Amino acid sequence: MTKKKIYSLKLFILVLPFILLVLAFSYYPLYGWMYAFYDYKPPKLLSDCPFVGFKWFQSLINSQTKIDQIVQVLKNTFAMSGLTLGTSWLPMIFAVFLNEIRGVRFRKFVQTVTTLPNFVSWVMVYSIAFALFNSTGMMNSLLLKTGLISQPILFLQSSSHVWFTQWLWLTWKNLGWAAIMYIAAISSIDDEMIQAARVDGASRMQIIWHITIPSLLPTYFVLLVLNVANFLNNGMEQYYVFQNAFNKEYIQVLDLYVYNMAMGSGGYSVSVAISMLKSLVSVVLLVIVNGASKKIRGESIL
Repeated sequence: MTKKKIYSLKLFILVLPFILLVLAFSYYPLYGWMYAFYDYKPPKLLSDCPFVGFKWFQSLINSQTKIDQIVQVLKNTFAMSGLTLGTSWLPMIFAVFLNEIRGVRFRKFVQTVTTLPNFVSWVMVYSIAFALFNSTGMMNSLLLKTGLISQPILFLQSSSHVWFTQWLWLTWKNLGWAAIMYIAAISSIDDEMIQAARVDGASRMQIIWHITIPSLLPTYFVLLVLNVANFLNNGMEQYYVFQNAFNKEYIQVLDLYVYNMAMGSGGYSVSVAISMLKSLVSVVLLVIVNGASKKIRGESIL
């Protein structure tokens, strides 16, 4: 065996555990798509359930009520994902200005404080929200004592501005963590280029605008393409803990809708059918943005 083949074999062995993980957690679960073609009733075995073909797919468009419900769910999903995608530049700007803090201790303090919320579960986040914005929470107590309101405001129960408030909670939780990659990219910028700009009389803002941000744009565009490909996968945990009877119509995104269908009266098989359609749309989006990236940037992500 030649040295080149031995080297290639070593590299393959190194990546083999990651390939096995992808197969186990990304491809093997696709076996579950079979449930969409059966009238599955837990806890029966799949072999004991009748085969119904495309019945559940057809049921999604046979009822106008079901169509209206799915349309509203898609509106919620596109709105919340759109807000996140439209503000995906915030972590980059945050990382830039965090890097400009001259005090090392203060910079580390700010980075730690803004990163820690990422490790807090959404259950704890809702507990914080409940303590602050419940009808008897701190915010209502403060407003009542100051005489600004005469009746408690039902912040968490209100269906108004649900998309915006959920985006605020998500941004608060993920901003510091999302900025880490940009902070690492800033550290790789050639310091000689920055020093040359200072010698030429460039101000801090000019260095940021003409050197730092252009150096971060390749990282930003790669992450943007990946976020577009995952446009429909905006998670479930956040919306699950914040949902209630008053805001359910506007907070129910596609992932949460699939879960509610599986756990409720909709049935497990119907929820699998919906999740299959979501996966197929995500693959189509990935192909589209990959092609757009190749045309605009001259290189693809696949």
